[in-house]
Amino acid sequence: MPWLTHVFSIALAGALLFLGSQKFGADNYIFQNIAQNSGIAFFEPTFRIFTGVLEVLAGLMMLLPRTRGAGAALASAIVSGAVVFHLSPWLGTRVAMSAGEEPSYSLFTMALIFLVLALVNLYLNRNTVPLVGRQAE
Repeated sequence: MPWLTHVFSIALAGALLFLGSQKFGADNYIFQNIAQNSGIAFFEPTFRIFTGVLEVLAGLMMLLPRTRGAGAALASAIVSGAVVFHLSPWLGTRVAMSAGEEPSYSLFTMALIFLVLALVNLYLNRNTVPLVGRQAE
């Protein structure tokens, strides 16, 4: 079953690296909405860039077998945060991806799928999670 761990780890790494790298470009419509709806300017661009750094870090950690447990734990925390924002009034489950676009559940659905993928990776790599895995013994 080690091949399954590699497949899931590479899938999560690819998703995190792709999504994280997108946060370093121009203003992000999703984070602008969160900042506007919450009244907290910190979300765009500061929190967007911070989130991107964490996603890229977690993605890189997923590529190395020794750090996969920590990467999966970090990814689970990041994606859990995204799901919480979707459940909040600041973002919602129906979100437009850009200005003028019709809101849909696609971003929320994607967050749920990535959360499941991150949690599966956390389970598969549980022996390498710092402080709780087999290495901690």
